Amino acid sequence: MDDHQFCHLLDRFGFSWSGYRKVRKGVKKRIKRHMNDLGFQNISAYLMELDKSDDVRKKCELLLTVSISRFFRDREFWQFLEKKILPDLINKNLEKINVWSAGCACGDEAYSFKIVWDDLKNSVGHLPKLELIATDMNPDYLDIARAGIYSSSSLKEVTKEFQTRYFKKKKGKKLFEINDSLKKDVIWKIHHLLSDPPGSKFDIIFLRNNVLTYYEDLLKKKAFRKILDSLAPFGFLIIGSHESLPFETRELTEIAPHPFVFRKIAE
Repeated sequence: MDDHQFCHLLDRFGFSWSGYRKVRKGVKKRIKRHMNDLGFQNISAYLMELDKSDDVRKKCELLLTVSISRFFRDREFWQFLEKKILPDLINKNLEKINVWSAGCACGDEAYSFKIVWDDLKNSVGHLPKLELIATDMNPDYLDIARAGIYSSSSLKEVTKEFQTRYFKKKKGKKLFEINDSLKKDVIWKIHHLLSDPPGSKFDIIFLRNNVLTYYEDLLKKKAFRKILDSLAPFGFLIIGSHESLPFETRELTEIAPHPFVFRKIAE
């Protein structure tokens, strides 16, 4: 499958070539394996099958999902979250803080948040109730997230203190399991980012390195509009450090020093 043929496949789903360009090698391998399993030797026959079979199309879309993440990706942001964003929300005396990790992949981001939240107990006397919803369209990724077992490479930005406090090493393997206490109270859901959000009035939405990277402009704008509407007034939106908003809006204001952190202006 050459790049031209791969672009035809991406077009079927409204995916962006620019988003897939750097990760296409691994994605192509998965698609070619799927084609071989179905007995298709060329992309044209495979594309025709996508149009005829919902099951094949769904499987293909799952194979096109990309899970590239790690704990505390963009480490400086997580420090900003703990020192600025969360204390700001807590000082509003909210009874509950609602958080959505959208496109959570294998759960690294959701558990990173749980670690920061738990660590706040040392500096904040009382924490509001937390509702954390973590969603992804790929059920295999969610199974990994629920198990909470990760390779050492996923933990390279986790401090030694946090590794000791929040992980247990699996015997004889370079694998680490997140503590059971952090697995509690995370709501894992299958969810497609082009569909309606899994809730509303979110105080924090993580929308990092998924819809704004991998979708073409039209679908990107439609999805983002729905997501923005689900953000509470004065809520925080976090996108990928190399991403940008799909359209200009006066509903959000950029939070220095991070150009990928935004706050919603009151309605």
